[in-house]
Amino acid sequence: MPVYEYRCAECGHEFDRYQRATEKPVRRCPICRGRVRKVFRPVGIIFKGSGFHTTDYRKPDDKKPRKEEKTPTTTTPTKTSD
Repeated sequence: MPVYEYRCAECGHEFDRYQRATEKPVRRCPICRGRVRKVFRPVGIIFKGSGFHTTDYRKPDDKKPRKEEKTPTTTTPTKTSD
């Protein structure tokens, strides 16, 4: 169940409330019965691993061509008959 944070516009009291997303929001402060509003805070994001953006969201055209492995070729002289 999500936790919502509220702040009273009259007394400044801040409180949290566990509510379902389908429940009506709290409208009155439990201390002074003033009007309250939801408080929105930024959400923390943690990026783990190396190369997060370049490896996960790369376009197919941006891929670097693979280096072709060259196998050494050896030539052996062939004898010709006279």
